[in-house]
Order: sequence, then C-alpha cells, then structure tokens
Amino acid sequence: MTVDLDGREALALRMTSLLLRPHPGAHPATVADVVEWFGAMQAQDLASGMWSLGVRLPALDHDEVHAALERREALRTWPMRGTVHLVPPRDARWMLELTGVRPLTSAATRRAQLGLTEADADRAVDVLGAALAGGGRLTRARCLAALEAAGIGTSDQRGYHLLWYASVRGVTCLAPSVGTEQTFALLDEWAPAPRRPERDEALALLAQRYVRSHGPVTAREFAGWTGLTLTDARRGFAATGGALATVRVDGEEALVDAALLDAPRPAVDDLLVLPGFDEYLLGFKDRSLMLDAAHKNAIVPGGNGVFQATVVRGGRVVGTWKRSLDKARVTVRVLPLVPLDGPTRERVEGALRRYAEFLGRSLRVDWPD
Repeated sequence: MTVDLDGREALALRMTSLLLRPHPGAHPATVADVVEWFGAMQAQDLASGMWSLGVRLPALDHDEVHAALERREALRTWPMRGTVHLVPPRDARWMLELTGVRPLTSAATRRAQLGLTEADADRAVDVLGAALAGGGRLTRARCLAALEAAGIGTSDQRGYHLLWYASVRGVTCLAPSVGTEQTFALLDEWAPAPRRPERDEALALLAQRYVRSHGPVTAREFAGWTGLTLTDARRGFAATGGALATVRVDGEEALVDAALLDAPRPAVDDLLVLPGFDEYLLGFKDRSLMLDAAHKNAIVPGGNGVFQATVVRGGRVVGTWKRSLDKARVTVRVLPLVPLDGPTRERVEGALRRYAEFLGRSLRVDWPD
C-alpha cells in the first residue's frame, strides 16, 4: 500500500533520514557510523565536511572528528560527480569503479584543454604511486613536486587534474590534512580490505543507503546524486528489495526507508546552523521542500556551485551565515532571508555557540543593521 504524504510530512521524514532529527532506527555515535549511514557525504570543502559530521555527532568536537579520520573511520576521495566525498574506507574502491566511469570518460576533454595527453595522465599515476609506496603520506605540494621532478608540468590546473585522476582511478586518496595542508596516500594502503560487491549488488547497496539517508527521494534524485544514468538508478532502486517503501509526495512516487513510515511525523520547530556543502542541500537536485525559489541565489550566488552555510528552521532555509576565524574566536555574520524576531535570533546564537564549542573557540555574532 502506497502512503500519501504532503510536503510538510515529506520534509519531516527527510530531516530524520538526514540524521538532523532523532531517527528511530539509527543512533550514530562515531564518524564511521554517520558515514556508513550515508554511504557518501559531500566533503569538497573540508571545514564544511567536519561540521557536517559535528552537527550529527554532538558529543564530539573538531579534534575528536579529526582523530577519527586519522583512525581511518572514513576517507575522502572523488567517487561521484567529480567531487570530494567522505566514504567508508572499505567501500571506496567499488564506489569509484561504479560511479567514477562517467567522470573518467569526460576527463579526456579537460585533458585536451590543459594540454595533457592520456599518456601524461597515466604516467602521473605511476609517479604518484611510486612516491607514496610503502605507507608514504605526502602533502599536495610534495605530490606536485614529484610530478614536476618526473617532467610532468603541473601549472594552470594540470596538477589538480592529475591528482584528481589518480584518485578516481583508485590509486590514491585524500588522507587527513596536516594543519592546513592537504595530504595524499595510496588507497590500497589506506584501505587495505576493500569490499567487492558485484555491480548489481553495488547499485542496490548505494541506492539503499541513499534512500535511507535522504528519503523520500526519486530515482532521478539518485541519478543526480551519483552521476549514474537514470537506467542504472532505476536498476538500483529495483534491486533494494523490501527495505524501502513507496510513498507519494504531492502525487509523485518516491522511496523512503520503510522503518520511517511508522515513526511520528509531527511539525518540529527546530533550528540548525548547517555548513554550505552539506547533504541537506547537496544531496538533492530538487530542493523545493527545503528552500524557497526566491532564496536560491542567496544560497548559491550566481549559480557558481559554491553553497553558503545555512540557518534552517523547521527544515526550511531562513538565512545564511559566514564565519571568520582567529586563534581564540569565531566571528559569524548572519544574513536572514526572512524576518527573524528576537527570540529566534537568540536560538540562532545558541546553535552557533554549539558550532563555536565544536571548534574550541569563543563566539561573536554580527547581525545586519
């Protein structure tokens, strides 16, 4: 039996799926728990990725999340859409093989623009593999220096492309940063015990994780999130079995974790401050449940792909915020998109205090005049 949901009910389920509200079947306590739940979490911007974990793990601070990444509870690589995600280490290889095919195919065009050949890219993979062998872990600068020493030019974005290519090929991955410096390691050494599902099993596993962590969603949303074809997205949905349930959201069929349908769906007036690159918005093509169309440009100014951090009330975006850091303090400027009264502003500042505590800093909040 298909359950009919209105937008408010669908949004309540989605906020629960995203682990932004208590979930009846998921009680994550570690970084590994959260990343396993999602399957992959946007982490193009490292600071955003850290707070995406912190907001879902209120018992942990920034140093504890970083320590978890050093313990290899998750790693960062480019499995989908050519962008960086946090993934479970044992799943990195099959995810790259499943979702990295199309980005690798389209990379030939980018190589031509950069004046690189396929032979250049393959030689760069060999150079990086040799430089990192034996448990080595090199900063981005040292990786680029190794390429230059081998006669492979890295200027004008060539270096970034070659580092990306080596990771999508499954040779390297991003290890935790050292200070502010990005570091790379060999995927086989950082994640030495990969899971090896068959292709249909991999599609089903990724589909199930996406639905349980973002639902209710459609196959089109899954295709957009993964970069897979719509045919493969539908194939993944069809292979998930009874763990997912069909619902209709304002007349359109979608899938959701079946365990959520028995959970209460009350209207919740919660208030969150979320990073810009969070699955809350990045996990969807259609963001209308969370975001008014009139506010789209404020969230992604000029459509440049750089998402602003958001203030979210009752599941809906009501403002943005920007931070600046010094040694002891984080200063946050809040830019409301709707009128926020005094008590609501106090709640925003309370949510930002949690963020400041996560960073181990004091807080200053600036509001527009």
